[in-house]
Amino acid sequence: MAEATATAPPGSTAHAADRTPPSSQTSVFTVEQRGIDAVPASERQGGPGRLFGLWAGTNTTVFTVVYGALVVSFGLSFWYAVALIVVGNVLGFTVTGLTSLQGPRTGTSTHSVSRASFGPNGGRLPALLSWVMLVGFEAGGMVLIVLAGLALLDQAGVSTGTPMKLVTIAVAAGLQMLLPLSGYHLIMKVQKYFAWIFAAMFVVMAVLVFPKADFATHGAAPSVVTISLVLAMVTASGGLSWADMGSDYSRYLPADAAPRKVFTCAALGGMVPNIALQILGAAVATATTNAADPISGLPEVLPGWFVTPYLLLAIVSLLAVNTTDMYSSGLNLLAVGLPIKRWMVVFVDLTLCTAITLWAVFSADFYTLLSNFLSLIVLWLGPWAAVYLTDWALRRGRYHVPSLFPRETGSKGIYWHKGGVRPAGLIAVLLGFVAAILWVDSTVFVGPLSDAAGGLDLSVFAGALVAGAVYWLLARRTVRAEAELVLDA
Repeated sequence: MAEATATAPPGSTAHAADRTPPSSQTSVFTVEQRGIDAVPASERQGGPGRLFGLWAGTNTTVFTVVYGALVVSFGLSFWYAVALIVVGNVLGFTVTGLTSLQGPRTGTSTHSVSRASFGPNGGRLPALLSWVMLVGFEAGGMVLIVLAGLALLDQAGVSTGTPMKLVTIAVAAGLQMLLPLSGYHLIMKVQKYFAWIFAAMFVVMAVLVFPKADFATHGAAPSVVTISLVLAMVTASGGLSWADMGSDYSRYLPADAAPRKVFTCAALGGMVPNIALQILGAAVATATTNAADPISGLPEVLPGWFVTPYLLLAIVSLLAVNTTDMYSSGLNLLAVGLPIKRWMVVFVDLTLCTAITLWAVFSADFYTLLSNFLSLIVLWLGPWAAVYLTDWALRRGRYHVPSLFPRETGSKGIYWHKGGVRPAGLIAVLLGFVAAILWVDSTVFVGPLSDAAGGLDLSVFAGALVAGAVYWLLARRTVRAEAELVLDA
């Protein structure tokens, strides 16, 4: 059953939500004042190629190497691991590329655009879930930053008792604050250079590791269950986990940026380093049984002289990952509807991450709990992405931007529906989430369908398929009608 017919749009199609005046300063060192309001044409600059540098710098990290090592831990030989790494990353980063296409067209963040699928009020829920997920990722990254810092101090012969742990956490928090607080322009500039520096360091690491790897053993072909588990992990931990940030970084591109180039640069920027470094991680895993520990396990296969540079690389690369997460989590919290500035949200995130890190450093069980939490919270991402992209496809990328910001424009707009909620979007995500739960196989919970199928994990794919299909059935007429209204305006 389709939704009710769309109402007429407000009289003006100008970006009435552009409340921040154009800035005469474009210095990368200027603290960004803009929140989720649409970026005016006067502040759009650059080309799609800058997205490649951003996602390459963000994904060239020790975490990516660890994911490759985890693939081998499923009992796969190196070459089978390589095949699944490639397939999983192509699937995941295709989604990231697609969710980057709306930014140039609308000038606003992903979860602001998502209001078209769920309604201005209904969109608060996925924005909140995204914020919670990103804070979890940020906290996990900061924990590893602190552990790497303590390992460096230990290498230097410095006592790492309680006082030094507290100092290290304080320093990590201070460093983590700088880039997200400055904002988009500095992040884009720095991540581009980080990509080259990180790549050079990992090339050295590959030269040191590959002679010790076991490439000869092919092993038996993996079972369908193993393939499903690996693909779910690689897809969800890679491109799918970045999907709800796509337009956060493409929104500053000119409105006429070529969609094909935007998609290609965003997708390949994350896909290329993920495939390369996960293959490196798989090679490391054939040489050591402790490769999944990036601080004490991975360095086992490195010569002593490279351990200190490696730990420094781990710290800086994790700071880069957290920078991207923290910037987007701030935008997501604003999309929830809190009336605060983006830079203030950085402090909220940082305070939570610091508190969690304090707990983690003095609690051996925390990181296991955090990993389990993330393995479940990510289940909503597949259904959300399916609804978001189905909506985009149905309306052929045509959005009425003022209707995304009813509070700022003073008009409910064409996405208001029932009390600011589009029921079709929420119903589709809920049913997709249920489908994902039925097919999940994690250490926390095994879905009944997965259990009946011997551990087959189709959670990511079942959730996305069900959510996308349900949304298409319920909303296709209304969404197409809205697109026609925008076209005629």
